[in-house]
Amino acid sequence: MSMSIWRAGAAALALMGLVNGGQALAAGPCSPSPAHEAFDVQGLKSELMVTALSCGAQDKYNSFVMKFRTKLAAEEHVLNSYFNSTYGRNSQRQHDDYITQLANVQSERGLKSGTAFCQQRMSMFEEVQVLDSTADLSNYAQAKDILQPASYLTCTAPNRPAASTRSRTPARRTVRS
Repeated sequence: MSMSIWRAGAAALALMGLVNGGQALAAGPCSPSPAHEAFDVQGLKSELMVTALSCGAQDKYNSFVMKFRTKLAAEEHVLNSYFNSTYGRNSQRQHDDYITQLANVQSERGLKSGTAFCQQRMSMFEEVQVLDSTADLSNYAQAKDILQPASYLTCTAPNRPAASTRSRTPARRTVRS
């Protein structure tokens, strides 16, 4: 097995773990990120871009972008805020990494589908063209099977148990590297 195939397999397993782990966490103290809608819309936009480039449908992609440019810009602003608040000084690099990983996982799906990819995905352009509003676009993006490179969840720390009234000596913790 060549090194690149091994890496691709390892990346696929890691991605499956992130996606499945995210679904398991959603049942616990985690909920979708406040930027969930923006991630859905960005995923749809990327899926349409990959489809356009793979299937020679750049004019249809450009039509989609023109029709929903205000919504796409607003969701991009939400994503920028998410990455700024989550990653601080590294926000732009993390955002760029996300966009790259998003396009990569979607392109890989297209490669695995082979010639069926364009047959399966081109209808999305007609579907988004008949949407009437930005709310329709958000609902459509959420309902579609859009592959994401990771699950973006907001998790809250569990509540600490109330301290007992007895005085306790703090436990020593050893940190090993």
